[in-house]
Amino acid sequence: MKLHELKPAEGSRGVRKRVGRGIGSGTGKTAGKGHKGQKARSGGGVRPGFEGGQNPLFRRLPKRGFTNVNRKEYAVVNLETLNRFDEGTEVTPELLIESGVVSNAKAGIKILGNGNLEKKLTVRAHKFSGSAKEAIEAAGGQAEVV
Repeated sequence: MKLHELKPAEGSRGVRKRVGRGIGSGTGKTAGKGHKGQKARSGGGVRPGFEGGQNPLFRRLPKRGFTNVNRKEYAVVNLETLNRFDEGTEVTPELLIESGVVSNAKAGIKILGNGNLEKKLTVRAHKFSGSAKEAIEAAGGQAEVV
């Protein structure tokens, strides 16, 4: 295949249908909308979820629970993940984002106690679980709340 032989996939580049442009176009007069009725009108049609007046599904189903607007979503990091850093490193939220451990820390970073920590590290984060704090201090490091 050469550059001049390239062509788009079959059917991917159709010509736009120009409706309401005369009898000879095949879509003149009613422009493919048929005669009268709600869907023939300008701005006509029904909203998503409308079931012709029948009580719609979202109203038939019971509503449960509530969403706390003030909820803080912490990005979680397990202890075993911190073993990638060298002994004596100061692990900060910036370092975790930079090294790709955390992609987006919305409300902050929380360290959880999953796995073992084999290195002495100073860890700065927004929150720590109890077991994580103990494990960091047991390894000879420090857990500091930012």
